[in-house]
Amino acid sequence: MKTQRQILGLAFLLLPLLFCQNLAAQETYDQKLAEQYKADDYGMKTYVMAFLKRGEKVEKYSPEERTKIQKGHMENISQLAAEGKLVLAGPFIDGDDLRGIFLFDVATIEEAEELTSRDPAIKAGVLRMELIQWYGSAALMAIPELSKKVQKKSF
Repeated sequence: MKTQRQILGLAFLLLPLLFCQNLAAQETYDQKLAEQYKADDYGMKTYVMAFLKRGEKVEKYSPEERTKIQKGHMENISQLAAEGKLVLAGPFIDGDDLRGIFLFDVATIEEAEELTSRDPAIKAGVLRMELIQWYGSAALMAIPELSKKVQKKSF
């Protein structure tokens, strides 16, 4: 009984905070931006995340060939970003077999598969990708434009 009263008392104290938080969200909500980023009512949307993993054919290529493949991989990343399909990409620092991630602004795994199949590193077997749908903040769609503003050098 004492625990129930404590829970009710805590709920009574937290209710005004939750109400205020909801009001703050309503005051800062930008419908135009939410529509531009295709956000749902929670400010979220579905993406497809790709985990880039070490491919089985890495050792097949000389260092020079791998450099050429990597150059093509980076060009593909730039192309996907220019098409508006790639929200973010980057390598893991000490990922071992887990090499990096892509976050695609696509609705289906199949569309992401089509996009990843163009990558020279995938074609060569130097990388392979594991794809999974992910539900995250629609505000991530601002990353490509913001990245241009903070990137001093290109790859």
